[in-house]
Amino acid sequence: MLLAMLGLGFLWFAQLPFGLVELWWQRRHGISEQDYVTWTVDTWFALGWEFLFICLAIVIVMGLAGPLPNWWWVPGGAVFVGLAALFAFVLPYLLPAQRALRDPAVEAAARRYEAELDLPRIPIRVQEMRTYTSAPNAEAAGLGPTRRVLLWDTLLDGRFRDDEVNVVIAHELGHHAREHIAKGVGWYALFAFPGAFVIARATRRRGGMRRPEAVPLSLFVLVALSFAALPLQNAITRRMEAEADWLALETTKDPEAAVALFERFSTTGLQDPSPPAWSYLLVQSHPTIEQRIAMAEAWRRRTGR
Repeated sequence: MLLAMLGLGFLWFAQLPFGLVELWWQRRHGISEQDYVTWTVDTWFALGWEFLFICLAIVIVMGLAGPLPNWWWVPGGAVFVGLAALFAFVLPYLLPAQRALRDPAVEAAARRYEAELDLPRIPIRVQEMRTYTSAPNAEAAGLGPTRRVLLWDTLLDGRFRDDEVNVVIAHELGHHAREHIAKGVGWYALFAFPGAFVIARATRRRGGMRRPEAVPLSLFVLVALSFAALPLQNAITRRMEAEADWLALETTKDPEAAVALFERFSTTGLQDPSPPAWSYLLVQSHPTIEQRIAMAEAWRRRTGR
């Protein structure tokens, strides 16, 4: 477990310069007011959850690799999928600085959209993020009884009209209506089993995952596999985001508000409306701003509005 934590620490150090450059860019353009020392300390302490997860994973893998040196990846993959489902279930309780939505008009719109999407009542919460960033964002989180929609308070600071915020809420409720979080766990399962198999094969010459000296190699293989899977993972999430965009249009029937929202995302968050191909493949988990606007225009033409 100490070797795993040390490897994660080295990975953090390798990523640190890139994170500092990103923070410099955000500070230069007014998206963030965090100072460099506070950001560095916060990201270091944020590793705590990753340390716990990595240590738990190592304990499980080494425990299974003892009696099942060549086949631990089969039950191990199942355990990892179970942990991913558990994390998705409890995530809404782990996100800090949440408060109730205090806008009756937006709350009423959310209740109408839930009825149209055949959803039970899902709490709409506001996450206080303006001390960290001015960029807007929102998130659908949770499974079953823990489902909720989280709006960053930067969406509610007056820069976005109510009809634009309504499009965001309809989009996030669309994720819940189409069970995208549960489907994400299912997609993770399709990656987890072959990934565990590759790690088992790669560490066999080091004595297998029963031996501590195989841990650094296993982490290297895990990072390499994660990087190689990025294009496919991003393609999957972009498909889900596009589906949620379409549901938001079908629910709000307001393509003008959707177009205005996406344009304002570009200006307030300084998002590139049409990023280069390498960024689209490796970084973009959402459709581009141009693609999202084009969908709204296509919906307008299709419905004659």
